[in-house]
Amino acid sequence: MVARKGLGAAAKKADRIAAEGAVFAELHGNTGVVVEINSETDFVARNDGFKALAGNVVAHLAKTNLEGDVLAQPYAADSSKKLGDLFTEATATIGEKIVLRRHEKYTATATSLVHTYLHGEGKIGVMVEASVSKPEAANAPALKTFAQDVALHIAAMNPMAISSEQIPADVVAKEKEILTAKNLESGQKPEMIEKIVEGQIRKFLAENCLLDQPFVKNPDMKVSDLAKAVGKEIGADVTVKRFVRFELGAGIEKKTNDFAAEVAAQMKGH
Repeated sequence: MVARKGLGAAAKKADRIAAEGAVFAELHGNTGVVVEINSETDFVARNDGFKALAGNVVAHLAKTNLEGDVLAQPYAADSSKKLGDLFTEATATIGEKIVLRRHEKYTATATSLVHTYLHGEGKIGVMVEASVSKPEAANAPALKTFAQDVALHIAAMNPMAISSEQIPADVVAKEKEILTAKNLESGQKPEMIEKIVEGQIRKFLAENCLLDQPFVKNPDMKVSDLAKAVGKEIGADVTVKRFVRFELGAGIEKKTNDFAAEVAAQMKGH
């Protein structure tokens, strides 16, 4: 049990920025879970207590429904507490703000396989679901290798989507706007800009769509070519059904300390 004093200290840390920590990705049977748990310093992410917390959270998420506020759920291993209590207790014990930033769970079907991949000691976590057209092909070793290779590729190349159809129209429109402005600034003829931008957008989509990207382990083939080759080997159509990629701290605005300004502010009071 965490002392009341410790819990009070944890509450005081609630407004701090937690941008470090680690990503965890694990398989529990045919269910994969990937989570990002943040702390204030990268040192804490190597703490045994932090790692134990992550293991407990992943095990809980693998067993439960992720709808709604997962932190408000009764903790699967001890229903006398909620999942969120684990983070409050960890914050009080470890001495830093510890938060569950995001999470995702995939469960394989009779015609799919889920695979997780962790890169750089928790810097990037990837989860992939690869599907096949025949149930008997779901257990093929080549499909597992394919899922591992695709997960590694996603970690390295960070695609936006599986195919161009999945990239939101507003993202494409924004890119067109940027490219049009750049071409105007570089002195391209106005009547040529639309055609130039069309070509650049095709390149943008190819660079950011998983199936169109050159396969990281063999750039002479695209990921779509790899899927076809594996499908031919196992006698079934192979597709990437979905994927998720968590990169530690991505999108979090980290607070930087201006020590000179802090010292100057303190000196004014003396």
